[in-house]
Amino acid sequence: MHLTRFSKLAITILFVGGVFFGVRKGMETGIIPTPGIMKAMVVQKVQLPPLKEALVENVTPARLPSDSPANVQNTLIRVLTWEWNAIAGFAYSNGGADTTVGSLMEKHRVNLHIERQDDSTEMGNQMIACAKEIAGGAKQCSTGANAAIIMGDGAGQFIAGVNQELLKLGPQYRAVVIGAPGYSRGEDSFMAPPEVKANAKSFAQLKNGNTRGILISGVVRDGDWDIALNWAGNNDIKNNPDLTTWDPDALNWTNAKDYNVAAADYNAGKCEDRKEVHDGHPTGATVHVCINAVVTWTPGDVTVVKGKGGLVKVVSSKEYRSQMPAVIVGPKAFFDSNREEVSNMLAAMFEGGDQVKAFDVALHKSAEIQAKIYNDKDADADYWYSYYKGKVEKDSPTGLEVSLGGSAVNNLQDNKILFGMVQGANDNFRSTYTTFANICTAQYPEMFAKSPIPDVSQVEDKSFISQAESVIAEVGSAADVPKFEEKPSVANEQVVSKRSISINFDTGKATFTPYGASQMAKLKDELAINGGLFLRIVGYTDNTGDEQRTNLPLSQARANAVRTYLQQRAPTNFPQRRFTSVMGLGSQDPVGDNRTNEGRAANRRVVITQVGTKD
Repeated sequence: MHLTRFSKLAITILFVGGVFFGVRKGMETGIIPTPGIMKAMVVQKVQLPPLKEALVENVTPARLPSDSPANVQNTLIRVLTWEWNAIAGFAYSNGGADTTVGSLMEKHRVNLHIERQDDSTEMGNQMIACAKEIAGGAKQCSTGANAAIIMGDGAGQFIAGVNQELLKLGPQYRAVVIGAPGYSRGEDSFMAPPEVKANAKSFAQLKNGNTRGILISGVVRDGDWDIALNWAGNNDIKNNPDLTTWDPDALNWTNAKDYNVAAADYNAGKCEDRKEVHDGHPTGATVHVCINAVVTWTPGDVTVVKGKGGLVKVVSSKEYRSQMPAVIVGPKAFFDSNREEVSNMLAAMFEGGDQVKAFDVALHKSAEIQAKIYNDKDADADYWYSYYKGKVEKDSPTGLEVSLGGSAVNNLQDNKILFGMVQGANDNFRSTYTTFANICTAQYPEMFAKSPIPDVSQVEDKSFISQAESVIAEVGSAADVPKFEEKPSVANEQVVSKRSISINFDTGKATFTPYGASQMAKLKDELAINGGLFLRIVGYTDNTGDEQRTNLPLSQARANAVRTYLQQRAPTNFPQRRFTSVMGLGSQDPVGDNRTNEGRAANRRVVITQVGTKD
């Protein structure tokens, strides 16, 4: 059909008129806004956790962070982390990998990027690369990372490595620890066959290839390695530091790139041939050995249980509850140059820790955020939520029940306890750092000869925690410390370690010699680290002197002296309820020959048993 010129003109007039009246009607009804006039809108609902659901006191609910990126015009802080539930409060406070609208980091004007990195060597490389760029004049590096979150018990080893390059930039670039977002409380563990948990000494009798003994897969000189060495030391078990030889009467190791690889190597049944040694001397034999134990953490422990199975947690950061804080480490020069932003980052982190502690909805949100940061196809938000508090599952191949996961977030008060900033509290970070730095140096002296692990006084910087405290609006919840309210029953008792210690006392007295006092200082550090365990102390003497009038009272006095020393120096860590018994048994149960000087010296001892509860 062909339209005349008049018809086309009429249609055009009708169309333009329709549009005009439609727009006008739209403006009248509010569908189309009138130019120059702002449209009234429903305010976006702010999500707050219900205060009545708070799990701890003194925490005011904060709005949940959104998913929208924030626009904070401050120095970008790049932080690397393992996938680890201990950073749940830190992740929550940022709202995502990058700071989001409504997050606690945005509230404190912090511009933060969180990135997963499982390889600790690569963590160090990125930190060094960033520091070099900043040392060259940049306010913020274009690549790398300003800081990393690592295990506190492995901090000394990590810092010794990165300081080799950082110190070339100047002493102000040395790596320091400024705070701790959380703790591992069960997930990091030494996993081995169940008979090892039942009897520590049975590890040497395990069948392994054409020999006996134990081969552990793990990241050597890392925090989980420290758990196994802590257990070994407390049970008088030797460790073989040589990764190429085999000592059936010691712990033996195969090194893994990261904790996930350690678990995967066990599941794969990895084996190798090694030269057998005894106390460091070759026997001339070559043995075929296979991995039969693992040190790892979630998701590594889950990988073992859902894979090959057959292992239980002999000991974990549940029992050694103060051993493994997640600590923030980085070059001091960057932290000092950005002191306000870094302190505000800690303030937001502390508040985030309180929110996750207090409100289940915040923990759920944190799990969702972590899943996005880690981008692990096998671990979604439900995964991280379910393993945060820890749970017991059966492995499908053998039916063994294994405790999996277990973490805790830190707030301000937890950090003050950890770093000994509260009267009566041991500086647990100092104890952890120093204890395992000494162990690592003793095991690998040549490795740390050129780049020694620095003294903790060069590493621990508490000033950022103090500055963060000044900008936090509320005190927050109390620190999470063990209450020791209910002693384990005999049926539910799990002896984690039993160790005989020869402490030097003044002759015939219950006072320490100078050397004995130094022994007690080390013992305090070790027992403070294992802060979740009850203690039994038994004092012994040799058979010199009258048993009733001399030996029994003296052994009791010496056992009491050990307890008193611990309580006077760190009452928060050693409350009265932590000691299930303190007794003296005189010359009973000798471990040496009382006819010789050496035997009598061995019999003058204190036996400390560390006790937990069965899973």
